[in-house]
Amino acid sequence: MQIRFTKMQGAGNDFVVLDETRGRLGLTPAQYRFIADRHFGVGADQILTVRPSPADGIDFEYVIHNADGGEVEQCGNGARCFARYVRDKGLTDKDTIRVQTLAGVIAPRLTDDGRVTVDMGRPRFAPEALPFDASGLEPAAQGAGQTWPLELGAGQERETVQVATVSMGNPHAVQLVDDVDTAPVARTGPLIEGHARFPQRVNAGYLQIEDRARVRLRVYERGAGETLACGTGACAAVAAGIRLGLLDARVDVRTRGGLLTIAWSGDPAESLFMTGPATTVFEGQIDIPDAP
Repeated sequence: MQIRFTKMQGAGNDFVVLDETRGRLGLTPAQYRFIADRHFGVGADQILTVRPSPADGIDFEYVIHNADGGEVEQCGNGARCFARYVRDKGLTDKDTIRVQTLAGVIAPRLTDDGRVTVDMGRPRFAPEALPFDASGLEPAAQGAGQTWPLELGAGQERETVQVATVSMGNPHAVQLVDDVDTAPVARTGPLIEGHARFPQRVNAGYLQIEDRARVRLRVYERGAGETLACGTGACAAVAAGIRLGLLDARVDVRTRGGLLTIAWSGDPAESLFMTGPATTVFEGQIDIPDAP
């Protein structure tokens, strides 16, 4: 099967975008893995699929598959690329669209400076929102928030890290570090991602605070490994920092792939907004084997 695709990136988080507005491609998890493979396929952190409106008041459905072929609830950098794609392809003439995801409805908006702002909804902090099994754990209160002790490894390699748990429609565990460049992302990221207390796995964030309006961030993403940027990870990290009393309401997040701006009042009843770039890299077509 031969399919057309568009390669896009948002702050270095790269995507293959597929158009299913005229019909389903019917791809299997193995075929999504093939597309995402950087040696045999196109190469991407996630595959984003554009589908027609599933209901009144919704413009499109937004489907996300990780590089491991699994479908996930949300992707913030992908949401910006999604909005740029449907506008550039003439699928809409709106500046703001309403998009259905597994996690709910989001509303990306194209701005005059070429970036895209996304209403990412309300961050949620209750363990069951991720879900996170907090049984037997004692949280450490700080500001209006809290962190949880998470035991990693076994034997002499055992260690405990404090994480703030946040759901942005997908699960995040955020820890504060002194220096993201030396943070043990490759070693502890997989341990946190697959920790038994996160039954649906989790995205592991490493947050360095420079001042109340500037942070640095690395994220080991569920099903993708460390990426150059993670939009929902940036949202979760800033929401956690605000909740812990460490950050102001508008924060620039410097990732290895670029700059994202996150704004949230700190009110649990209000939405959080993310602004950042969305760029088309190239377009093409690829033969997808029936059984990669």
